[in-house]
Amino acid sequence: MNSRRYTAIASVLVAVLWLGFATPLLAQDTAAAPSFDVELTGDYGYHLPPNIAPEGTYPHTVDSLIDILHYFMVVLFVGWGIFFVYCLWKFRQREGHKADAKPIKAKASKYAEIVVAIFEAFLLIGLSIPAWASVRNEFPTEEENPLHLRVVAEQFQWNFHYPGPDGVFGKTSPAFLDLATNILGIDPADPNGKDDITATELHIPVNRKVIADISSKDVIHSFAIGVLRVKQDAIPGMRIPVWFEANRTGNYEISCAQLCGNNHYSMRALMIVEDQGVFDAWYAKAAEGPEEFDEDELDD
Repeated sequence: MNSRRYTAIASVLVAVLWLGFATPLLAQDTAAAPSFDVELTGDYGYHLPPNIAPEGTYPHTVDSLIDILHYFMVVLFVGWGIFFVYCLWKFRQREGHKADAKPIKAKASKYAEIVVAIFEAFLLIGLSIPAWASVRNEFPTEEENPLHLRVVAEQFQWNFHYPGPDGVFGKTSPAFLDLATNILGIDPADPNGKDDITATELHIPVNRKVIADISSKDVIHSFAIGVLRVKQDAIPGMRIPVWFEANRTGNYEISCAQLCGNNHYSMRALMIVEDQGVFDAWYAKAAEGPEEFDEDELDD
């Protein structure tokens, strides 16, 4: 018996030592979470973040569903809590009473469970699925002039790809990837890609629908804009479209809602919602590409 005990203790010590030495070697280098040069808009408080989507749209339906679920959970918590306290009092140990091993036949709890199951089915089939279908199946039409862009995730950064003034995305390929000059692998020989815009900040115009195609370079990420109640997994090898609209200008945070590695906490980006005129000016300047410097001027 003693030898088994010593073997078990030795195995635990070996495992702890292995984890202690191996984990730092296998772990990725961690980095500080990027900070924004501007202050985020809105009061986040202790409840849901502000909702900047138009009234009557899917994001507001999400808020309503969350409120209904919270009310429902309060009813369950109070109801089951009362029942728990009642059982503690009813079946407490007392002199002259002996425990009965026979199972009880409680009809009340059975009916309560049936009601809960029916209500949960109503939440899923009657409310949640129709709400999700409305945002997944009813995309903006081209007559509504939506802004098209691509969101490309990678460890640990969000990249945003705009088609430029010509409205056509350039061809992309991993063969052209360059972390310094071509982070999305746009084909330099494709004329449609000459005016394409790549950015690490998401610029969108206020009161204009946006259609974004979500994809990933490496692992599964999750594109999440809390103030718009947008959340969509970014899956390698797939391009998944989502659409959204903001009705309030300001600076808002984009996060990753899927654990994607050691630096998952640092995977955040800034969404800037601006007036159409301000957006058009930024768009035109960004399409011109980075400003070129004269080497003679730099020497001076």
